[in-house]
Amino acid sequence: MTVEIVFALVTGALLGAVVFAIRLCRGGAQGHTVVRMSLRIRMRQALPDAMRARDKAAVSALRSALAAVENAEAVVVEAGAADRGAGAVEASPVGAGATEAVRRELSESGVAEIVRAEIAERLDAAAQLGGDAVHAVRVATLRAEADVLVRFLDET
Repeated sequence: MTVEIVFALVTGALLGAVVFAIRLCRGGAQGHTVVRMSLRIRMRQALPDAMRARDKAAVSALRSALAAVENAEAVVVEAGAADRGAGAVEASPVGAGATEAVRRELSESGVAEIVRAEIAERLDAAAQLGGDAVHAVRVATLRAEADVLVRFLDET
């Protein structure tokens, strides 16, 4: 086979896979279940698009929501763990990743709950700032950020 034929076969197969994936996402493929992307993945994929569009409210909301999810997955440090760690350097773990701990994994409902808390935090802050003219821009920004996050929850 020539290179052109092989290339045509490979690109045709890839195109067919892409069309099938689009049909799955739209629910159009018969006999197949619709696979939805997780909330975290959708937010992570939307962040570069918001950055390219220079949408400051979306970038701020997505960055803080993703950071809140990452922080919620962090390993809880026990009280007094720092005191027990003091000791000889020779006894400390060695090697790349030797001191790494496995992070917790949040369920989809856990991620959605964190996003809801981020929305509530923004709306509460906007309500506290009130309607005076001094804080009008900040209130509008907080509400715009909350709207961005609400759209992601509505897609769930």
